[in-house]
Amino acid sequence: MDTFEGIPDAAFRFYAELENNNNREWWLENKDTYDSEVKQPLALLLAELEDKFGPGKIFRPNRDIRFSQDKSPYKTAQGAFAARQEGVGYYIQVSADGLLIGGGYHSHTPAQLARFRSAVDAQASGAALQKIVDRIAAAGFVVEGEKLKTVPRGFDKDHPRAELLKHKSLSAGVTFRDAGWLATAGAKREVASRWEQLRPLVDWVGQYAAP
Repeated sequence: MDTFEGIPDAAFRFYAELENNNNREWWLENKDTYDSEVKQPLALLLAELEDKFGPGKIFRPNRDIRFSQDKSPYKTAQGAFAARQEGVGYYIQVSADGLLIGGGYHSHTPAQLARFRSAVDAQASGAALQKIVDRIAAAGFVVEGEKLKTVPRGFDKDHPRAELLKHKSLSAGVTFRDAGWLATAGAKREVASRWEQLRPLVDWVGQYAAP
């Protein structure tokens, strides 16, 4: 198969089973399923969307357990990222919960975070971001990201965009599990449509907060 034909239900079952069998023996016994039902469809999807959304990368399935008390060797979700700029772009993830479609930015160097907060604080750029976030939320996306509990030092706690100022990273996503299009070629159109809805957020971050 050299064209994208959907995310098969076997991909979601694979992760449901992995959650109960997170060990090297089970992984090796089922690696062919991972390669054919998870990795290959995602690679084909990213390749077919690259012209519009940027080059895609599939993350490693292995967890970094060096400093973790949880020694489970494998991630219970397969993520992939189509980058517009370093740390900024569009995200998809397959897990037992379904297909997550998202976008935004996740990296936050001190300089990047300072630029982000300055742009949120400024009236024109900050108000534009607030409108983007409100519109995305109204479209059914969950707006999320790493956040402080309080408004960062140097900003008024009653700032009109206080919640946005708390963000250290900013993204939005929506998850589908039982949609009829998931296992069809139409999934490409659906992913592209959701990514287009997220483009204003990605563009804003790319302009004001990217490295």
